[in-house]
Amino acid sequence: MDWGTELWDRCDVIEKHTHSGIELVEKYVKFVKERTEIEQNYAKQLRNLSKKFNLKRIGKDEPDGRLTSYQSFMDILNEMNDYAGQRELVAENMLMNICADLTKYLQELKQERKSYLMEAKKAQQALESTNKQLETSKKRFEREWREAERAAQSAEKTDQDINATKADVEKAKQQAHMRAHTAEECKNDYAAQLQKFNKEQKQFYFTDMPLIFNKMQELDERRMRKLAQGYILFSDTEKQVMPIIGKCLDGITKAGTNVNEKNDTLVVIEQNKSGFERPGDVEFEDYSQGINRASSDSSLGTPKASIDLLGKNRGKNFWLFSKKSKPAVTEDFTHLPPEQRRKRLHEKLEETGRKLQKEIDQSEALGKMKSVYEKNPDLGDAASLAPQINQTNLNIERLRGEQNKYETWLADAGGRGDTPRYKSHSFNNSDTHEPLSLDGAHSDGSTPDAASHAIYAEFDDDFEDEELAAPIGNCTAMYNFPGASEGTIAMQEGEVLAVVEEDKGDGWTRVRRSNGDEGYIPTSYVSISLHK
Repeated sequence: MDWGTELWDRCDVIEKHTHSGIELVEKYVKFVKERTEIEQNYAKQLRNLSKKFNLKRIGKDEPDGRLTSYQSFMDILNEMNDYAGQRELVAENMLMNICADLTKYLQELKQERKSYLMEAKKAQQALESTNKQLETSKKRFEREWREAERAAQSAEKTDQDINATKADVEKAKQQAHMRAHTAEECKNDYAAQLQKFNKEQKQFYFTDMPLIFNKMQELDERRMRKLAQGYILFSDTEKQVMPIIGKCLDGITKAGTNVNEKNDTLVVIEQNKSGFERPGDVEFEDYSQGINRASSDSSLGTPKASIDLLGKNRGKNFWLFSKKSKPAVTEDFTHLPPEQRRKRLHEKLEETGRKLQKEIDQSEALGKMKSVYEKNPDLGDAASLAPQINQTNLNIERLRGEQNKYETWLADAGGRGDTPRYKSHSFNNSDTHEPLSLDGAHSDGSTPDAASHAIYAEFDDDFEDEELAAPIGNCTAMYNFPGASEGTIAMQEGEVLAVVEEDKGDGWTRVRRSNGDEGYIPTSYVSISLHK
């Protein structure tokens, strides 16, 4: 069954139905656009929410940074940020794959429908024109036939009139014959026009209009198939991100299981243990006997400074929950309790050692560079390195002084003396490093030929042509990503890319292919392994 056969006389219904179908597609496009706006606003609100509660970025050195409950909460915020990225991806794919595609198809559909309606209108006008010609021919035939009948009657009457002359009779007969001939011509023309109209009418109702109606039926069926594909894409777009959304939710679940209350309790103890002994019994002060009113030194089990303070303020007791004024911060951390002071001194000592090691490595590299410049003056001027060498030596001496200072304070605080010392790969492989003199000589008489491979690498890098930023790791694509937006890059599942820039908290990571192409990809789409 088709429209051309079953709906041959319902042109107005077909026109209205196809127009209604186009309006349905337009409504669906508008519906999807508003859905994408909801997704975008939802993603924006999720990102703002994560940002709001992640404003206080606490490192592992801060008190809360080592608590698993806090770390898990930070993990949840990161997962919510990735989840927001997936909602943005849903909105982007819906706009591109549904709205943009259907909008373009709608323009083509309207144009095609318009051409069919114009074709039907032309066929209708052609049939109406033939019908008008038929009516005109029919009316002329009718008029001429009546005139011929009147002329014949007049000739017969004249012929029977005894008073009419022979000339009058002949004239009347000629007039009747002429009218009859004209009527016969009009009859033949009317018959020809009628035959032409019937032929065109048959062509119109059995060929032309059914063909146009069937074309419009095929157009309407294509519209419905295209709309059905849009309905399916609406669901598939959501399904595509379900695996990653599932990973985000699994990450939140994992964050909950990672909370270790026992570990957090130990961390709180480690971070806040003062090292003081509990106060002893308060001695009875017998004023009647005039005995010493001062409490014994062991009554509180606190350092002498604290005992002296109590001696001056006998009326005050050592209350656990009393508000204490914050002491002034000192460089040697004497404002902290003993245990916390030792811990902070250990941290400062390690930090200073790392800085010292860095300066020592820099000094060795400068020495190697100066030696090469002296052997090959074309590569550079050795004298130009003198300010850097001098500054590095000053930094080394300053850091060594700080290291000794912290070691002394740590010994006074009762810390262990086997603190780690940072040593470099010196030119003679000895356990100490001597700064370079400005003429490039080493105080231990070593030669630059024994420098480590790392020094050669550092020196060579300075003379290489400027290149792209070195990758900081690699990543493997877990899912396909089209990379259709500006600034993004497409990738296939299983593809290995170099990581150029880490995720800044917006859910995107910058990567590079082996051919040099760079762009951003969703962080949640890849498994990242950074260089250590």
